[in-house]
Amino acid sequence: MSAAAMPVAPPPLKVCFIDMNAGVENQAMRCLQSVISRFESELRESNPTLPIDVHTVSPRDTLNEIPRDHDLYIASGGPGSPLEGLGTPWYDDFRRFTDGLIQAHDRDPGDAPSMFSICYSYELVTLHLNIADVVQRDGRKFGVMPVYTTTAGRHHPLLAPFGDRLFAFEHRNWEVVNLDEQRLNAMNGSVLARESREGRDDKGSAVLAFNVSEAVETVQFHPEADLAGIFNWIDRPEQQKAFVDSYGDLTFDRMLKTIKNPERVARVHHEVIPGWMRRRFNAISAARGWDAMPYGPMEALSGADLSVLLGMVPDLPSSPAA
Repeated sequence: MSAAAMPVAPPPLKVCFIDMNAGVENQAMRCLQSVISRFESELRESNPTLPIDVHTVSPRDTLNEIPRDHDLYIASGGPGSPLEGLGTPWYDDFRRFTDGLIQAHDRDPGDAPSMFSICYSYELVTLHLNIADVVQRDGRKFGVMPVYTTTAGRHHPLLAPFGDRLFAFEHRNWEVVNLDEQRLNAMNGSVLARESREGRDDKGSAVLAFNVSEAVETVQFHPEADLAGIFNWIDRPEQQKAFVDSYGDLTFDRMLKTIKNPERVARVHHEVIPGWMRRRFNAISAARGWDAMPYGPMEALSGADLSVLLGMVPDLPSSPAA
């Protein structure tokens, strides 16, 4: 076969972590690396020879710009105020990058990169789009908490597998409130989840998830948190005491039961970001010359699956003495 007739290899899948931790070490990046490793194993079933290039950029502490030539972007949470970046070079670059994603989807959604953003990055996206207020809470919200899907969220593939609520790890001092839904809808976006059920605010009035077309899907909570990371947090006496002081022993015990339920935290970790990655991979697979991955909600984690996961972390603590 002549060189001209040789088949052209498809381009690699390029994934970029936008690390917003400003150089502060935490469990989140380990959790995200675990998500990528599992996704790569799944990808091998349909694309056994497809290379995956994974790149990490840390804009807040290095001032490095976000590369524009990747396919999937995952922007992390991070410490500090989301307002501190206003007017800085790294935030201006993040704004231009976000605009570029949305514009690329407006032109050709079948050949456009996408971003999934978490907590701190969720707040940055909200500020940039000017669709809501980002305000400091009266106190820190932390622990495994319920997240209530909206009508739109129950029909959106990101959260549809969870019905009317899911349980996810939260750790934040800021929140998104007073959303301008009309402005978000004009961007082909929807509110996907709230802190309280629709029409109520008994558990808070914050918006916890939204999308902007298929360009950006973003959440306030931490779907990357795995059992090992959550146990690492719970196992610290000062965190246990702080939780009980804030929410009480009964809520602490309920949180421990939630963590042991395979349909809750473990499922969020195994479903939300991996599901987004499969969907976005498939959306651009034809344009890239890749084979689409099988896609659908994961099977419920069995007791045996959960036992394997729990076997990697310490025993569940009991409620600390008040």
